[in-house]
Amino acid sequence: MKERLNAIKESALNEIKKVTDLEKLEELRVKFLGKKGEITQVLRGMKDLSKEERPIIGKIANEVREVIEDEIEKLKLDLKEKMQKERLIAERIDISMPGKEKIIGHRHPLISVMEELENVFMNMGFSVVQGPEIETVYNNFDALNSPENHPSRDLSDTFYITDDILLRTHTSPVQIRVMKQVKPPLRIVSAGRTFRFDDVDDTHSPMFHQFEGLVIDKNITMANLKDTIYKFVREIFGEDMKVRFRPHYFPFTEPSAEVDVSCFKCKGKGCPACNGTGWSMEILGCGMVHPKVLKNCGIDPEVYSGFAFGLGVDRIAMVKYGINNIRLLFENDMRFLEQF
Repeated sequence: MKERLNAIKESALNEIKKVTDLEKLEELRVKFLGKKGEITQVLRGMKDLSKEERPIIGKIANEVREVIEDEIEKLKLDLKEKMQKERLIAERIDISMPGKEKIIGHRHPLISVMEELENVFMNMGFSVVQGPEIETVYNNFDALNSPENHPSRDLSDTFYITDDILLRTHTSPVQIRVMKQVKPPLRIVSAGRTFRFDDVDDTHSPMFHQFEGLVIDKNITMANLKDTIYKFVREIFGEDMKVRFRPHYFPFTEPSAEVDVSCFKCKGKGCPACNGTGWSMEILGCGMVHPKVLKNCGIDPEVYSGFAFGLGVDRIAMVKYGINNIRLLFENDMRFLEQF
């Protein structure tokens, strides 16, 4: 048995010298030192030895095991160090090579303007709400005091999905949804895409973005509306901007008005950009909420009043950044977008 243990040691040491990877080394460890390994097989025969021989053979077996374990552990460390060196060489980075430029995106000008508008009105105490782009005819027209014979309901002006479902023509249906679900006082703004059948030109598109606001409370007057618009214009365009209210008609507000701002280039003095008028394009429509709209939403117009306003985000972006063609906002031309 002593000779067998020495033979196992010599065999193990010879095989260990030939190992070149950790997987093979583990196989040798199991072969010689495992529960079913060769040393274990020898030790199982100790039961047949005399009491005097057992300690001697046990000592030799432990010495053989320690020698094999030491050689395996030593080689294991050497192989790991070798593998690490090879990995460092293989994964070496040549820092003298030019780096690859990473293109980092940024907000689209429309998104930037929309977020800026939301921030301005949130600072004024408004809450931001959203609604679906596919709407009911009732929310889009009927509840907003637009009767069946209203021109905007014509098939040539609106994208109908069914007789009762359409792509919203404005974000005002969001106001209807909120007024039906939440009791006054209300102070909300909403933004999103809207759809109308329009011939595409420099200032029109069949898909565009709107931003609308609504305030409902007791004793709300036109003075509150005008003060809100003045503050909004100065926050977005600057303190030196002038504002002009022109009487207009909207079925869902009465009285109603359109709002112009002074020309960005001449600041109201008159120049070729504004055709000598001193005024830029109309930026929004507004007015006091029509009593019929309040009634349609279950709000008593004898107790509550309010104002609403709506503006085209695309038009605000065009005025703010001096863009002369709305199509540039939707063509995804990087040469254009990288300017913002």
